[in-house]
Amino acid sequence: MSDTSQPRLKRSLGVVGLTLFGVTYMTVITVFTTYGIVNQVTDGHLPAAYVIAVIAMLFTAGSYAAMVRRYPVAGSAYTYTQQSFGGSAGFLTGWVMLLDYLFIPMINFMLIGIYLNTQFPAIPAWLFTLVALLLVLLFNILGINLVNQANFVIVGLSVILVIVFMALAFKQYLGGDVSIGLIEPFTFGEGGIGAIASGAAILALSFLGFDAVSTLSEEAKNPRRDIPRAIIGATLLGGFFFILVSWTGALAFNPDWSTLTDTQIDAAGTTVMDSLGVSWFTSFFVAIYVVGAFGSGMTGQVSVSRILYAMGRDGMLPRSLSKLGRRFGTPIVAACVVSIFALSALFLSLDVVAFMISFGALAAFAMVNLSVIRTYIFPKGGRRQPLTAKNVVLHLIFPLIGFALTIWLWTSLEALTWLVGAIWIAIGVVIIAIVTGGFKRPVPKLDFSE
Repeated sequence: MSDTSQPRLKRSLGVVGLTLFGVTYMTVITVFTTYGIVNQVTDGHLPAAYVIAVIAMLFTAGSYAAMVRRYPVAGSAYTYTQQSFGGSAGFLTGWVMLLDYLFIPMINFMLIGIYLNTQFPAIPAWLFTLVALLLVLLFNILGINLVNQANFVIVGLSVILVIVFMALAFKQYLGGDVSIGLIEPFTFGEGGIGAIASGAAILALSFLGFDAVSTLSEEAKNPRRDIPRAIIGATLLGGFFFILVSWTGALAFNPDWSTLTDTQIDAAGTTVMDSLGVSWFTSFFVAIYVVGAFGSGMTGQVSVSRILYAMGRDGMLPRSLSKLGRRFGTPIVAACVVSIFALSALFLSLDVVAFMISFGALAAFAMVNLSVIRTYIFPKGGRRQPLTAKNVVLHLIFPLIGFALTIWLWTSLEALTWLVGAIWIAIGVVIIAIVTGGFKRPVPKLDFSE
């Protein structure tokens, strides 16, 4: 008999509400995070890279949707891989995801420094980055999470910013000397499909939020039906807005990206805004972007510190990580470790960090695609669904295409990214060997509920 006195979340969200949550999570202003880097890699063909990325992400989103129907719980790629392939594969997937999570706060701290430096050039970017890092650490230790309360305001202002940006960009394009065709940003350019694929690989980080919809299982009216639809819908809508904004920007500002300075590339948002000739708009953009980056860095650091805390508590990492502060009850040691790792932002370049985030994301996406095939076509125990045409298409052909596209993008990343990623995976294998006594005991499960 169930305990009806237990508090439960209200099941009030339908497909529309869930989809809008996913689009809001991805936030359109994310376009400007890697705007300059990808334009430089693709020689000004960012929209084409987004098209390739959206196509690849749609197949992966379909795989997420299929796995959510079977496992409507937290944990995302880690849970799906662990359930499909066992503890070791699950742990390594979670371990690569952890690398991803560690770099997410770092890139936000870096961007805060880069963009504030464009407005206050007398103050070095690294100082802004360090101050942001320390403030987030302080809030994390104190347990203050005020940023979530301001999320709707930030998103609302971001939408206004993007609308005004597009209006000014089209005005400049239509009123000036047209130097680029409407379709040109969608072509492959001189770099060919290889350059576009490299750009699309970086853009994987723009879609990190589409699986956030799966965390709302307890608030969805019909989670097994509505959440998969919302995941696909959020990917389509988010991708559409990413393509639209990047295309608009390409029409208004299309320089020779190879001639721009590193600062102009990293802070490409302000570079584009300055080209519109409206002085106040650049300052407005920087203000909104910095506040959004601080919020993203804050929530990212809170999440990864909780994951490290759980891994320390379960014995997968040193138990000191599970130490809680006596006064505020927060994982102080784990939070400090995340901040120490984030200090790398003071000497790493923005493109290296962006590549590392995409490395982790694409690795997880690849495993989710394989998990669908394992779960529905070759399940453990041999009890598979009938091999109908629909089942073969949805649970074999589509995941295979998603896996192939993901691997294609993954192998398009820089060699240094692969070196760091390989070292990180090797460390994960060593940890498994130590914790399991030379692979003799089962691999403990990780807690990715954050």
